[in-house]
Amino acid sequence: MTTIHNLGFPRIGCRRELKFTLESYWRGESSENELQAVASHLRKQNWQQQSKLNFVPVGDFSLYDQVLDMTAILGHLPARCGDSSEPALTRYFRAARGQAPGDSTSKQNFAGEMTKWFDTNYHYIVPELTADTQFALNPDSLLAQVQEAQAAGYKAKPVLIGPVTYLWLSETKDDSDKLAHLPALLAQYQQLLELLHDAGVSWVQIDEPILVTELEPEWQQALQTAYQTLSKNMPNLLLATYFGSLKDNCDLVAGLPVAGVHIDAINGKQDVLTLAEKLSPEQVLSVGIINGRNIWKTDLNQALAFLKPLHQQLGARLWLAPSCSLLHVPVDLSLETELPDTIKNWLAFAYQKLDELTALAAALEGEAWASKVLAQNALAIASRQQSELVNDPDVAKRTAAISPELYQRKSEFKQRIAIQQAELKLPLFPTTTIGSFPQTPDVRQARRQYKAGELSAAGYQQRMKLEIADCISAQEKLGLDVLVHGEAERNDMVEYFGEQLSGFLFSKFGWVQSYGSRCVKPPIIYGDVSWQGPMTVAWSQYAASLTTKPMKGMLTGPVTILNWSFVRDDQPRSSTCQQIALAVRDEVLALEKAGINIIQIDEAALREGLPLRRSEWQTYLDWAVSSFRLSANGVADRTQIHTHMCYSDFNEILEGIASMDADVITIETSRSDLALLSAFERFSYPNQIGPGVYDIHSPNVPSVKQMVNLLEKASAKLSVEQLWVNPDCGLKTRRWDEVIPALENMVEAANVLRDTYRPSTAKIA
Repeated sequence: MTTIHNLGFPRIGCRRELKFTLESYWRGESSENELQAVASHLRKQNWQQQSKLNFVPVGDFSLYDQVLDMTAILGHLPARCGDSSEPALTRYFRAARGQAPGDSTSKQNFAGEMTKWFDTNYHYIVPELTADTQFALNPDSLLAQVQEAQAAGYKAKPVLIGPVTYLWLSETKDDSDKLAHLPALLAQYQQLLELLHDAGVSWVQIDEPILVTELEPEWQQALQTAYQTLSKNMPNLLLATYFGSLKDNCDLVAGLPVAGVHIDAINGKQDVLTLAEKLSPEQVLSVGIINGRNIWKTDLNQALAFLKPLHQQLGARLWLAPSCSLLHVPVDLSLETELPDTIKNWLAFAYQKLDELTALAAALEGEAWASKVLAQNALAIASRQQSELVNDPDVAKRTAAISPELYQRKSEFKQRIAIQQAELKLPLFPTTTIGSFPQTPDVRQARRQYKAGELSAAGYQQRMKLEIADCISAQEKLGLDVLVHGEAERNDMVEYFGEQLSGFLFSKFGWVQSYGSRCVKPPIIYGDVSWQGPMTVAWSQYAASLTTKPMKGMLTGPVTILNWSFVRDDQPRSSTCQQIALAVRDEVLALEKAGINIIQIDEAALREGLPLRRSEWQTYLDWAVSSFRLSANGVADRTQIHTHMCYSDFNEILEGIASMDADVITIETSRSDLALLSAFERFSYPNQIGPGVYDIHSPNVPSVKQMVNLLEKASAKLSVEQLWVNPDCGLKTRRWDEVIPALENMVEAANVLRDTYRPSTAKIA
C-alpha cells in the first residue's frame, strides 16, 4: 500500500479555540491547566481527522510558534526571559510577547524579534545566538505529545526543524559565526533522536526548507556534516523540503544519508523525477502532491497521471503528502454554509485536502471507490475552467490600455516634498500612527450585530462615527501631528477591501494563523478584480471634518492584498496584482478628490512575496513595485503618499523600496533595535522614513528614554528632516490602556528630539 502522511496541521481549531483560550490565559482569566486542556483536545481532534494516514505529525502543534518551540526544546531561551527556577511556560511567553501573565512592570522585557517564515504570512520568533550560547536539551513537552498520540492509538511521526535551517533562521547578537554552533547543536539533536527512538518512534520528519534557497558552500557543507552525523542514530529520518524547487541543491539532497526525502511537487515537480532516479533503492521519496498553501481543489486526474509512473518505479518507496504543512490553509470547508455552491465546489481546506490525499492513494492502488471521486473532481475542475464568473472583458480591456505614464508621479520627490511641506506645515520629527486603533469588544459586537441583521446600516454607521470621533479626540489630546480615523469599521486590512471589490469571495471560518493568537481570514480571489465605488472616502471625510490637523487616508496596497489572499492559479500572479492596483488607484483618486491630501497605501507584505532564490528577486520586484506605482502615482504633487511595511528583513531590497517612490515609508524596526537602519550606511535612501519606535505586538509600554534612544540611532544614519516618529505597526490588537501611555511617551520622545535638533542646526538632506 502507498504510505500517506502529513507534514503538519492547523493548530487553531475550526472555530479558533486556541486563539480565545490563549488570550484568556494571557489576561489572567484562565489557568495554565485550562490552556493545556484545550491544547490537548485540539491535538487529539487533529489526529482524529488524520486517522486515515499511516503517520500523524506530532510536534507540529504549538502554543505560539514552532521555531520558538524548537528554541525551548534546545534549552536556549534568552536569559532575559528568566531562569529554570521559573515555570517553562512563563519564560516561553516572555520570549514571544515580552511578558507573561502575572508579570510585574519590573519583569517586563522586550520580546524576541519576529519575522516571516520564508515567503509565507506566518511569523516566527527569531532564535538568538551569541558566541557563548549553550544548549541544554529540554524534550519533555515533545515526548509527552508523542506519548499522547501513541496512547490514543496513532503512529506518531515527530516533526523537528532541522539543525541547519534552525541556525540559518537564527540571529547572532554579537556577529559571531552561526555555524560555529553546529557541533554543539548536533549533539542535542542526537540525544533527542535517541530519546524518540526509545519512545517507540520509527520515523522523524526533519524540516530543512533552506534547501530550496541558494546556499553558500559553507551551508551546503553544514547540511552534509549534519546528516552524516545524525544518520548514525535511529529512528529513520525523513528530510522535508518545501516552498520551492531544489534546483542546484538536488545532488546535495540525493547524497545525504537519510532514510527518505520529501519534495514539494507543486513547486518542484522536476525535483521529484530527478530524485526518483538518484535516490538509493532503500530510500523513500515522499511526493508533496497536494498544494498545502492554496485552497483550490487538486486536479486529481492530472496528479494521478504524474504519480502512476512513479508508483510503478518506486512501489512502496513512494509516499504521498501535501506539499508543506497545512498550517497555511483553513481547517474545514464543510463549515462554510454561505459560500456559493458553484465556487465552493472548486475549493478544498485542510480536512478536504486529506480526503484528496486518501483518494489519490486509493486510485494508485486500484480501489474501486476512488474512480467515483476522480470523476466528481474532474467535473469540478472543468466547471471552474469554463465559468463566466472568472473573466471580465472590461477588466481585460482596461489592463491592456495601461500606459507608461500611469506609473509616474508628475514631479520628482524634491519638488513634491517642498510643495507638501508648504501646505502641511509639519514640525521636525512629525508624529503619526500606522492607521488602526484598538478594536474594543463594543466595536466588534456592533459589527457582529450589523452582520447578523440585529443592527441597521444607519445604526451601525452612527456607532462607527462615535468611535471615530473618540479616536480623533484621543489623538488631538495626545498631540499627534497627522491623524488617522482609526479603522473602527474594518474587520481586516485586506478583507475590508476585498468585500467591496469584484472577483473576491469570503469564507466565514477560513481562519489561518499568522502568529501566536493572531489569525487572519484571507480573501479568495476567484476572478477578475475591479473597483465598484468608494470604499473609504466617507469615513475619512467624516474624520477630517472633526479636526483641523492633517487626516491620513488608509488603504491596503495591491501587493499586500495579493500576498495575503488565496489567489487564483489560472493566470500569473502579476496579472492579478495589476488588476488590484487599478482598483486601488481608483480609490486613491477618490480620496484625493474628497480633500484627503495624505494617503497611506500599506504594503506590509511586499517582502514576503520575494522568491526564495535571490536570482529570481528582480522579476518579482519589477512587477510588484510597478503595481504599487500604478496604484499610487495618479495624484497631484501636493498629495503625500505614504506606505508601510512590517516584520520582514528589508535590508537587501532597499533599492526596490526606494523605487516605489512613496513620499514617506513607515517601517518596522523596534524589535530588531533598528538593525534595519544599518543598511542606510551603504544606501542613501532619498525620501522620508518613519522607523517604528515601539513594538505594538508586545503589551509593554516603552519609555520615553527607549524611544529617544532609537530615534538618536536613526538620526545618526538619516537626515533629521527625513525622519517621522510612529509605532511599528497598527494598534488594532492592543488595548486603549496600553496605547495611550505608549503614544504619550512617543510624542514626548519626538519633543525631546525637536529640542535637540532645532532647525538652525539640523542637517540638510
